[in-house]
Amino acid sequence: MTKKIILALTILVLSGAVALFVFKSEPKLNKNFEGAGSFFKTHPFRLGLDLSGGTHLTYKADISSVPAGQVGDSMNALRDVIERRINIFGVSEPVVQVQHSGFVSGADEQLIVDLPGVTDVKQAVDMIGKTPLLEFKIEAPEGTPQKATVDKNGQVTLSLDSQFVPTELTGRYLKKATLEFDTNTREPKVSLQFDDTGTKLFAQITKSNIGKMVAIYLDGAPISTPVVREEIPNGQAVISGSFTPTEAKQLVGRLNSGALPVPISLLSTQTIGASLGDSATSAGVKAGIVGFALIALFLILWYRLPGVVAVLSLSIFTIIVLSLFKLIPVTLTTAGIAGFIISMGIAVDANVLIFERLKEELHAGRSIADAVSAGFTRAWSSIRDSNLSTIITAIILFWFGTSLIKGFALTLGIGVVISMFSAIIISKVFLSLLSFMKENKFTRFMFSSGLSSGKVK
Repeated sequence: MTKKIILALTILVLSGAVALFVFKSEPKLNKNFEGAGSFFKTHPFRLGLDLSGGTHLTYKADISSVPAGQVGDSMNALRDVIERRINIFGVSEPVVQVQHSGFVSGADEQLIVDLPGVTDVKQAVDMIGKTPLLEFKIEAPEGTPQKATVDKNGQVTLSLDSQFVPTELTGRYLKKATLEFDTNTREPKVSLQFDDTGTKLFAQITKSNIGKMVAIYLDGAPISTPVVREEIPNGQAVISGSFTPTEAKQLVGRLNSGALPVPISLLSTQTIGASLGDSATSAGVKAGIVGFALIALFLILWYRLPGVVAVLSLSIFTIIVLSLFKLIPVTLTTAGIAGFIISMGIAVDANVLIFERLKEELHAGRSIADAVSAGFTRAWSSIRDSNLSTIITAIILFWFGTSLIKGFALTLGIGVVISMFSAIIISKVFLSLLSFMKENKFTRFMFSSGLSSGKVK
């Protein structure tokens, strides 16, 4: 009995602490949720494009050099690369999809990119559309014509580009790039690791140019001109220069994301507001509160004391789920909210199954304590099977679905898992604690439900 009281108090205290964490106001994050209703302005959840607005980008893909039979694969690869680049700078729930503008696939391929919550459009455009061109050049042979420029004072300057000639080694053969810091100067540098073909090319270049410079070019500009001291057979190179840590990190991300399979050009940029608008979002929040209140009223009136426990359990369930949404974090879209609401309905259903079993046990003549224990035991198999099938469905939807479907599946899966915990653990703790009340007609009536008085049949 004492252990159950301590456990119940622990659950209440922890729930209160979590509630303060979830629902505290954080004005510094409000700028990310402007236009999403007063509730979301003061409660910092990450919102999707339909609730918070964002940026809509339309790109045209140049498929002129792609064979007709490979257009679909090239566009799918392009979509995957763009999604990886978006993930680099932390945009959640992006929608990246291929759109066929013509009647025939490949006639005019476009890529639609929706970025929820993005305010710096220029940064997003630069990060998505810019393809890093990494080149390695060696010193030009003697006698190679030199390019020169003459300034207004008549001073002649030899062009650095004319001193180097390109090699076959480019970013195409890059396996991965990592950010490192010099142990002495603490300056950021980018370490490169080539694939098998790139390793062989790099070994040949360094072996043939010992004592000479090998220039590293990025996007047509030389960023490093190291002198080769010895052959480098392991396929590792280092780019050092006047990088800031942020620039080096972005470069690593761009290099790792891969080159675009086909060139793209930006057709249009549009900053859009929340499709539901402030009024619709606020109305949705109010509808949720009213709906929860009506469900709570029904549970209390129909199931009496167990109904009060169910309302408490559902409140704790809501706090835990919203906390996970914030901590993971989960981007809330209309589809995600729908998944959460469905999981709440599943949580109610689990409690209803338990309470109906409890009523049957009371009618069979069991004591309240025994009826509570037997009710949970008999209801567990039904709750387990139904919830496991829903969890499997959520996993399948998350694995094969698009971004919006994944959001729905994620919130549904989290909600169902927590609903099992709230029904089997939280409800059981509080009902077991109350079952030790002195047993009489009144207490049996309070533990029964509907029109039943709790008397033995």
